[in-house]
Amino acid sequence: MHPRNSAVLLVIASVLSLGSWLAAQNASAPAQQPNATTAAPQPATGRDQQSAPPPAAPNQPGDTVQVPDQGQAPVAQHDDVYVFKKEVDEVTLHATVVDDHFRPITSLTRNDFTVFEDGKSQQITSFRNEDIPVALGIVIDNSGSMREKRPQVNAAAINLVRSSNPQDKVFIVNFNEEYFLDQDYTGSIPKLRDALERIESRGGTALYDAVVASSDHLKKSGELEKKVLLVVTDGEDNASRESLEQALRRLEEQNGPTVYTIGLLDEEHSKRARRALREMAEDTGGVAFFPRDLNEVQAITSQIAHDIRNQYTIQYKPSTPQSAGGYRTVKVQAKAPGYKNLQVRTRNGYYAGQQRASAGGPSGGQ
Repeated sequence: MHPRNSAVLLVIASVLSLGSWLAAQNASAPAQQPNATTAAPQPATGRDQQSAPPPAAPNQPGDTVQVPDQGQAPVAQHDDVYVFKKEVDEVTLHATVVDDHFRPITSLTRNDFTVFEDGKSQQITSFRNEDIPVALGIVIDNSGSMREKRPQVNAAAINLVRSSNPQDKVFIVNFNEEYFLDQDYTGSIPKLRDALERIESRGGTALYDAVVASSDHLKKSGELEKKVLLVVTDGEDNASRESLEQALRRLEEQNGPTVYTIGLLDEEHSKRARRALREMAEDTGGVAFFPRDLNEVQAITSQIAHDIRNQYTIQYKPSTPQSAGGYRTVKVQAKAPGYKNLQVRTRNGYYAGQQRASAGGPSGGQ
């Protein structure tokens, strides 16, 4: 993931020039005396490069947000960020449940769910039914055909953030034939708005490349376990190096993101583009939206925010070891007294062990 090239080149040039000047000064400067001390510069830490907070005081009564339930790891709050600890080998599912009239059902318990992996029933190790913060990537088409659509799309994206959990961490990716990380993880509405307004509206549509890079960036979300991508485009991919199949595989890695897509499509781009957006969403437990009118986008983002905030979080440790690898199908069923034909929406499956193999490197969120 890379920021705007012009800014990067300017920074690189400045650093190189400064380095050359310092090298010349050091070469001519006398050696430092043994007793002299030089304070090492401290790197900026925290969201938006804020100063590091003082060391946290020892935990006081009431610091724990939730008591572990039958094997669930503790969930604690530190510096206003929820930390969801889990075993590496566990699979995490975020599930939405609706009745036969498509009304959301949010009052179910652990005993109402059954999880199947490759057709075999699995033991649920932890279960949560609460609004938890997410790492959210907003990925928006910046190609030439989006020029007139961007103001309303940008407003709808901000609406999504405003309607979401206030502790969510959000990044913005604008893409045409290239993709740009125009704002890294933040909760600042002004910063997100500024990033959305970096509109060029030119070039082609490298949708799959942008999705793959954004999915990788979500792995750097650090403390936030729940991950979501919102993808908005008005055309089919015509510039990516990655294929749809490669993008889907990346999204289907173990504990990957839930994807919501909005296709502002005309008849010319309808069939192939619809298939791509639908598969990315439905394979990961999200929803694909195809509004007939641009004015519908604001209501759609409100619906997405409501969906994200009213999901069940289910974990299980697969009966087949993750080391065996391979693709695993997943199905979740829900049955409860008083309800008929409950439908559960979650990811269709995952590639075992892929998350650990590709999630190395320093964590993001700076």
